[in-house]
Amino acid sequence: MKQSAFLKKPSGVGYLINRIQTLFVGLLRIWTIPIVLMLSISSGFTTFYGLSHFITPWIALVITVAVQSIIVICSLEIAGIHWKANRLRYFSVVTSLLIALCASITFSYFKFYEISPKGSIHIERLNDIRLDVKDYLDEVIRIKATVLQQQRGEVEKAATEVSQAYMGTHPEMAKNYKHQVGEGPIWKHYNGIYQLKQQQQQELEQEFKQLDDVINQLQKSLNALDNAKDTETAYYEFTHNFQSVQLQINQLSSNFGQTLSNPPLLLTYNEFVKGITPSFAMWQSFSLFAFVCAAMVDFFTVLLSYRLEFAAPGPLTSQEEELVFECIRQFTEFRINENDELEMVIEKTEIEKARRYSDWSRMFAVGLLLNRGFLRKIDHRTVEFAPNIYPLIAEKMGDKIIEIKAKTQEANSNG
Repeated sequence: MKQSAFLKKPSGVGYLINRIQTLFVGLLRIWTIPIVLMLSISSGFTTFYGLSHFITPWIALVITVAVQSIIVICSLEIAGIHWKANRLRYFSVVTSLLIALCASITFSYFKFYEISPKGSIHIERLNDIRLDVKDYLDEVIRIKATVLQQQRGEVEKAATEVSQAYMGTHPEMAKNYKHQVGEGPIWKHYNGIYQLKQQQQQELEQEFKQLDDVINQLQKSLNALDNAKDTETAYYEFTHNFQSVQLQINQLSSNFGQTLSNPPLLLTYNEFVKGITPSFAMWQSFSLFAFVCAAMVDFFTVLLSYRLEFAAPGPLTSQEEELVFECIRQFTEFRINENDELEMVIEKTEIEKARRYSDWSRMFAVGLLLNRGFLRKIDHRTVEFAPNIYPLIAEKMGDKIIEIKAKTQEANSNG
């Protein structure tokens, strides 16, 4: 009964909390894998979108898969190697990762650039149209004011001549008609001119009133473009009103001998609603928001892949666990390094070298653990434990401690 007590697994609140924490950490590691895959797919979509505007889609798809695979694989591999262990390999992995990141971010930038300024592009095009129409209407108003001023001047001149003809003081009257007050033939002549000028002024004001109504409709249709539900109908209505204004202005300007500059060339509806076509010209008008969005997806992919670390491709069998535990016990130099990991020296000691000790079996165990991702090489003579090896060693040590205690208790009982 006493022996079986030593063979029992630990129990209690502390053990339960440790098991829950271990399970939680394991679930987080498992959950990281689909997150990395989803981030990689998202980044791949934007990368493919940008690439497909420059090369054939199926080639763009192949390159996208290669780029995203390199990002994930290199991120995982960097977590499992130290630059001191193999500098050439380390820098080749880092270089490959940087090249893949540059390609992914560059072509993803086009997609986010297209999305981010979509509203501002519509506003910019609308403002350009408003500015062109405003400049054109300002010139129309200027000519309108000039024509009205000339017409009013002519009416006032005609009214003055009528008054002078009535009072007999008109400079062109003959001397025998001078200073004769009344409605004579000269007054009738100038009064007819005055009446004609007044009629022309009224007709002109009526025409300008009609022009003002058309301009008012043009401005209303232009303002409606800002938040129109049916953009196509609203834009065609605006262009129709603009053509009406242009036609009426051309008629009036020809009647009064006034010339206008060429009217603005409006965009077609397809040009007005056209989106952005990705091109390297987008880098000239650099968008920090689009770049950050493009880089953020790849940053999280690299970060989570790195934190996932280089996980073992498969668990160790019970025989492999026994072999590894026994071989690791043969090493004697251990310490805690700056990464807070257990580090051990895998070289022979001076005594072992003097005795020509064969360390083939324990070096095989080290190679096995390096290959499976349970150990990470720091340099040519030291390795450190990966987080996934600690539970295995702890379990083996626990079993050994229980076994030793059981033998000790058995020996005490027999003694």
